[in-house]
Amino acid sequence: MNHLAHAWLAGNDDDLRLGGMLGDFVHGRLEHSELPPRVVKGIRLHRAIDTFTDAHPEVLAAKAVLPPPYRRYAGILLDMWFDHCLARDFSRWSSQPLGEFSDELRALLRRQDDLLPPSLHRFRHYMELHDLPAGYADPAILGQALDGIGQRLHHANPLSSALPVLQENDALLQPHFEAFLPQLRTFADSAS
Repeated sequence: MNHLAHAWLAGNDDDLRLGGMLGDFVHGRLEHSELPPRVVKGIRLHRAIDTFTDAHPEVLAAKAVLPPPYRRYAGILLDMWFDHCLARDFSRWSSQPLGEFSDELRALLRRQDDLLPPSLHRFRHYMELHDLPAGYADPAILGQALDGIGQRLHHANPLSSALPVLQENDALLQPHFEAFLPQLRTFADSAS
């Protein structure tokens, strides 16, 4: 799961949401972190969600849907695609409108600016330019994000051409997403 899902799975707790966002930008052990304890808990929740996701049968089945050479990058692709699926149907999963949720998340990052590492500062600027995470509902924004990730990888990869493949396989991927997300929500609720 990607940024939208991690923030959504943190519930209404700003510290857990901040930790959910920091999860991709803070690495290593957290025992001696100077971050507030609830933020550290949010980072740990992020990591637990990633571990649960990577091993889940529905996610593994969804990865198998993707053809070579995309299957090698299925973890990245499905994280992004599942955020797209969540964003495009957010009203089904949340009582809060997606735009409002997205605005609140970016405002949280601005308020906690002093806790953000430089990489998340840069990403926050990107979020504001592209109205993320709400922007993930737009396939064009998703395609740009995949292209950007592909450019940051240190080896040749097919991420810039992955969006049409994901769209062509939407009917096969959607049932896996639909089966997985409620189970992930239950897991996150029990882990937070």
